[in-house]
Amino acid sequence: MTRYLLAGGGTAGHVNPLLAVADSLRRDDPSAEVLVLGTAEGLEARLVPDRGYELATIPKLPFPRRPNAAALRFPRDYRATTGRVRNLIRERGIEVVVGFGGYASAPAYSAARKAGIPYVLHEANARPGLANRLGARSTPFVGVAFEGTKLPHARFVGMPLRVEIEELDRDASRVDALEFFGLSDARPTLLVTGGSLGARRINLTIADRAAELVAAGYQVLHIQGGKGELTDPGIEHYCLLDYCDRMDLAFAITDFAVARAGAATVCEFAALGIPAVYVPFPVGNGEQRFNAAGVVEAGGGILVDDAAFLPFWIDDELIPLLVDPDRVVTMSERAAGVGVRDGSDRMVSLIRSALHGA
Repeated sequence: MTRYLLAGGGTAGHVNPLLAVADSLRRDDPSAEVLVLGTAEGLEARLVPDRGYELATIPKLPFPRRPNAAALRFPRDYRATTGRVRNLIRERGIEVVVGFGGYASAPAYSAARKAGIPYVLHEANARPGLANRLGARSTPFVGVAFEGTKLPHARFVGMPLRVEIEELDRDASRVDALEFFGLSDARPTLLVTGGSLGARRINLTIADRAAELVAAGYQVLHIQGGKGELTDPGIEHYCLLDYCDRMDLAFAITDFAVARAGAATVCEFAALGIPAVYVPFPVGNGEQRFNAAGVVEAGGGILVDDAAFLPFWIDDELIPLLVDPDRVVTMSERAAGVGVRDGSDRMVSLIRSALHGA
């Protein structure tokens, strides 16, 4: 029996690939012991136990960005947290640490080094986070979701996907998906999503042009997320949802999509051959633009600035594209050409290499 410590959390972008790898480890070896390290505040506090894994928590310890009292306390707090993780490794007989970025990963990497066991990391974004930039310096086992990610020892493995996405048969699921959402089999489907937090620019622009999109022959599945600011206009063939917990079914009927360019979204669309307009989140370090760069370069997506995604862009660019079925099919094929469905297996193979090397 192998004992693993999987570290990461805070956002779905860290938690979902972690859980995908955990599921693959348990599938390959039902006797494996998988312990997850996270914080009590992140999404992992709910998602990890719900998936049937044990969660050990440590304090949320952000890297200081400016000189202040927290920065002065950080070295002491970091050493204490690393010590706690090292004790956990010793007490539970952990043989390898696997980190996915986020607050829990950096002390896990440090603790693994001090405990003399190998550690592996996965970077989901094309532009790496700080924890993984530091951690990659001291391990040769670095998996990345996007080609060209600038990390030492980077090896392309793709994104570990949720099993319901990795194994999705879109054709076989189509009838159930149409019934689930109450949509028609006679129209192609445009999926619109800004993620669980929503995307105000995307929501307002699509809502403004809902009637025109329907008039172009499409049906629109619009998952607005966030605070649910939009109200249903009652347009036939336009389905507005606040949230969706069956994205696998949404993907099963999607012919084209409009979305943010989060790492998981880009990788899931590419793996399933879904062409998309990507509207990167305009705040932060710009990683979403980098996430979409590969599939856009391949011809499987279009990148549009948030400020430019306005109603006239729908009229001038999106609708002419949607009513050109040959172009949509070509974009689908090119998206699939850069997609990866076996990211979990590739990541597990990297973990096995670390164990054998140790």
